[in-house]
Amino acid sequence: MQKRVLALAWHSLKVQARSAPLFPPFQRGICQRGISLLLLLLMLGAAALALPISPAWAITAPELRGQRSLQDLEPNMHGRDLKQQEFLKAEMRGFDLGEADLRGAVFNSSDLRESNLSGANLEDVVAFATRFDGADLRGTVLRHAMLMQSRFTNAEIEGADFSDAVLDLSQQRALCARAAGVNASTGATTAESLGCR
Repeated sequence: MQKRVLALAWHSLKVQARSAPLFPPFQRGICQRGISLLLLLLMLGAAALALPISPAWAITAPELRGQRSLQDLEPNMHGRDLKQQEFLKAEMRGFDLGEADLRGAVFNSSDLRESNLSGANLEDVVAFATRFDGADLRGTVLRHAMLMQSRFTNAEIEGADFSDAVLDLSQQRALCARAAGVNASTGATTAESLGCR
């Protein structure tokens, strides 16, 4: 039915264009072709709008994608492969993520207070406004991590590697005050990786 309506509309437009052209001096010229092309595009657009949209075409908000990844969360994820997972506004207080592979993961506005992240690989992590207060970050790799507006109050950082990580200056200074140790997997000292003076 839809195709037939479009075909009839197109036919009537062609007949009208032949009988009463908009620009008589250019009956078969560029203007007529341009107008025909424009009308064709408008009709194709109208036809596309009338098609049913399948859910696979929909784009979901990051918060909704984060909710889907939260379904797999459990308090003990020690040593799991969690590369490039999204944990948006996740309540993960006290979780065991020790020795987990979290490279490229996103923890925006998440709560990781008092969590065990010892020996975990958080290279290239994005953790904007995330709470790491009291977390165990001993031996953790945080290279190239984006940690703006994140908090590390009383976090254990012995042997953590913060090389090329982006931190708020106040947090960097607070971490430098207690920086100690060498990361076993990268060989970087915690103090040097934080750029402590």
